[in-house]
Amino acid sequence: MKDEVRILLLEGSAPDADLIRRVLLQGGLPFNLERVDNRSAFALRLEKAPPDLILSDFSLPDLDGYAALAIAWEHCPDVPFIFVTATLGEEGVIEALKKGATDCVLKHRLSRLVPAVHRAMREAKERSDRKRAEEQFRQSHAQLHTLSVYLQYVREEERIRIARAVHDELGQSLTGVKLGLSWLANRLPLKLNPLHAKARSLARRIDETIHAIRRIATELRPSLLDTAGLLAALEWQANEFEKQTAIRCRVTTTVRETQWDQDLNTAFFRIFQETLVNIIRHANASEVQVRLLDVAGHLVLEVQDNGRGISQEEIHNTSSIGLLGMRERAALLGGNVHWHSEPGKGTTVIARIPHAPTRADKSEHPNPHPPRRVRSATHKSEGHAGRLPAAARGYSRRRA
Repeated sequence: MKDEVRILLLEGSAPDADLIRRVLLQGGLPFNLERVDNRSAFALRLEKAPPDLILSDFSLPDLDGYAALAIAWEHCPDVPFIFVTATLGEEGVIEALKKGATDCVLKHRLSRLVPAVHRAMREAKERSDRKRAEEQFRQSHAQLHTLSVYLQYVREEERIRIARAVHDELGQSLTGVKLGLSWLANRLPLKLNPLHAKARSLARRIDETIHAIRRIATELRPSLLDTAGLLAALEWQANEFEKQTAIRCRVTTTVRETQWDQDLNTAFFRIFQETLVNIIRHANASEVQVRLLDVAGHLVLEVQDNGRGISQEEIHNTSSIGLLGMRERAALLGGNVHWHSEPGKGTTVIARIPHAPTRADKSEHPNPHPPRRVRSATHKSEGHAGRLPAAARGYSRRRA
């Protein structure tokens, strides 16, 4: 209970108002009571500042109790509202409670008033505390969401930076070493066969190392994603998956070849990678079908396998970090990820994210493109720095 309860009394009878005041005083309630007796004064007082508690008669000259309750709900819905009246029957009490009144006290039973006030104030405090806790939870959730956006961005930028450093700096250094080795080998006397053999062996090892560097840089972030677009990157990843696992993987699409927003490209590509990882680990599949669609302003990726399927318990398992990451990536861009599965009949993963119109979308294409099938892709491993998403920019500013 507050030190002093600010009470607004809507009462047309001055003697009844004095009686209510005396009952509150006798009950030891610390209060400051202000009385109004008509609609305009009541509404004006609520507009000025909401009280802690409203006590109201049911019958007044220019409004009834339901109208007074409606005005109170309009101006201060969280303030407890107690009818103190002599004219309300049992059915009226029930109706008043249905319409939002906190309690009803009859004037010939004013001994109930102080306990009713105590209960109303206690419940109001509980509601206020719960509302404040919910608001704090929402704020914390929003902050965590913003942090997640920022961390995703930082992670991708770090992948790009490392891929560039590995490919450009290490690759170029090893290429220089190989050229130097070739220069030395060409100047060795022809009769030194063991040294020539050693030089050729070292050259092969350098070639293998350069190939490994290119592979590592590509795995960190394939340059196709930034240079050729999402579709080419999906097809490349499908080819790599098929070569590594011998699981047939085919990509089809009716989407025009176009460059999407980098955040969108990254989200779909990482969701696709995580889906393939799950198929390797859990599905026991022999075939994967991938479709990329443009449906009503949304880019949709469907990945269907013919494996063992996935249960609802596995889908909603909070320890499944991979699935949670897929959901979060899509949610950060206003999208979602769903799983459809039956035991023994495979699993379909559907990622759907809205996209902004692109130039290719706005141009006229008199001849529709035929569905594309998977193709192999050759590429150079070059990074491309992306722009910071809006939510991440906000976090970065606050962090700075």
